Amino acid sequence: MPKYTSRNSTGVKRRVARLFKWLRPGILVKRWFVVSVLGVLLVVLGLAISARLTPVRMILDFFSRVIDVLVTLLPRQVSGPLAIGLGLALLWLGQKRIFTGLIQALIPGRNPKEAIVEQLIAHHTLNRGPKLVAIGGGTGLSTLLRGLKKYSANITAIVTVADDGGSSGRLRREQGMLPPGDIRNCLAALADEEKLVTELFQYRFSTGEGLAGHSFGNLFLTAMTHITGDLERAIRASSEVLSVRGRVLPATIEDMVLYAHLEDGRYVEGESQITAARGKISRIGCKPPSPKAVPQSVADIFEANLLILGPGSLYTSIIPNLLIPEIAEALISRQVPCIYVCNIMTQPGETDGFTVSDHVHKIEEVVGQDIIDLVIVQKTPPSPPTLDAYRHSGADFVHLDRERLGCPILSAEVMLEQNGKVRHDSDKLANVIMVWFHSQA
Repeated sequence: MPKYTSRNSTGVKRRVARLFKWLRPGILVKRWFVVSVLGVLLVVLGLAISARLTPVRMILDFFSRVIDVLVTLLPRQVSGPLAIGLGLALLWLGQKRIFTGLIQALIPGRNPKEAIVEQLIAHHTLNRGPKLVAIGGGTGLSTLLRGLKKYSANITAIVTVADDGGSSGRLRREQGMLPPGDIRNCLAALADEEKLVTELFQYRFSTGEGLAGHSFGNLFLTAMTHITGDLERAIRASSEVLSVRGRVLPATIEDMVLYAHLEDGRYVEGESQITAARGKISRIGCKPPSPKAVPQSVADIFEANLLILGPGSLYTSIIPNLLIPEIAEALISRQVPCIYVCNIMTQPGETDGFTVSDHVHKIEEVVGQDIIDLVIVQKTPPSPPTLDAYRHSGADFVHLDRERLGCPILSAEVMLEQNGKVRHDSDKLANVIMVWFHSQA
């Protein structure tokens, strides 16, 4: 018996606490509740005036008799507060049902078990979150976005469009469009129904003439591009359809092709070919030599509260964005911190033998100026079996060489090791970034 009493008591306390959450500043409920009450009173007053108060006198006489009867049955000290409480309860119930109906209509996929007030508070908090701009590509950028969207809805992902391999490369060659793969990953990561959208967008056709090897997300963006006229509009329309929390932008809408000069004298063209060449890169560039940035991406960099580079492949995910002069100039001119999230492992054919400082120096070499205010690095290496497996494939843990770095370092546990694979943990990484950001305020 005491167990049930305790549960009931806990439930009552939780409901009372939830009730007080409706009074929280900023969720725009209290003021509209008061406006509703005033509206009801004005309507009653207006009807009374229009009817020359005759019906009102009759109603008042009726209520006067009812009150006299109630007072004889219950003391005035009880009947008065009881009537007020009942009236407020009915008004509250009506308002709550209206809110419920509106939220169900506007957010059809919402969790019915989650209280409306909790959803309103979360929505309000996210919309007032800091303006975050993440720059990169590949799976690293989408991993970061998946964590950041829990802290703010004001996120802009600036995504490289230099990819020319796999499904994206085929669509680029056959359809004459910009590669949609990295953009697809970012849209899925920022979608409200992330799990379902990710599964749908990542689904690859295994059979079918012309379909085999393509992902549904890439085909979806291709179709939207043809319908809307260009990839930028297609992303905007897709974001609305998928209820994306934030904004995804291509770094440029020009047909950007990467090239690299290797130390052994070879010249390699194409993002996928650069990695496949397995040589040490001495210089990297792109065609056309100065692609124009999407104007919104530059504007968002200047309006940001925090800029984040990476994680992602140094030469094929991060640097391609920095080869766009307007983006590089915006990063140089910005007045807010810029964080670089360093990779956990080196990448064969790109960063063989690179330390943390090598990554940072290459970025600043491309931009032509020191732009990084903080480097986030993984604190401890993977487990010996995982590390051995990576070394067998030509990769290694990116070692921290503090003495060669000219900027602050934040060493933290931001790694997820699973099934012998290593990647950044979305939640841990986002938490480290946001804790550091708020500590600077």
